[in-house]
Amino acid sequence: MASAKPLDKEINHYLTQLNTEQKKAVLTVIKTFAQEEDWWNDKTYMSEMNRRFHEMETGKVKTLSLDDLEISARKAFKKKSVKK
Repeated sequence: MASAKPLDKEINHYLTQLNTEQKKAVLTVIKTFAQEEDWWNDKTYMSEMNRRFHEMETGKVKTLSLDDLEISARKAFKKKSVKK
């Protein structure tokens, strides 16, 4: 774990420059990371994600590209704006 030492030092260096509110925000982020579940080790979750991904790859389910989503969202927004 020797590679973590320079990273720890850099983090500590920046922590000394933060005010109390900023330190509280950093603590919240750290706690969130520490409490995350290892979803990638959850066999049920991963098998479901693999199944869904396979359905997308094989065309079994209809997918929407980001471009198509943007076009659809813009059309819906325009329709809503016209009604007002």
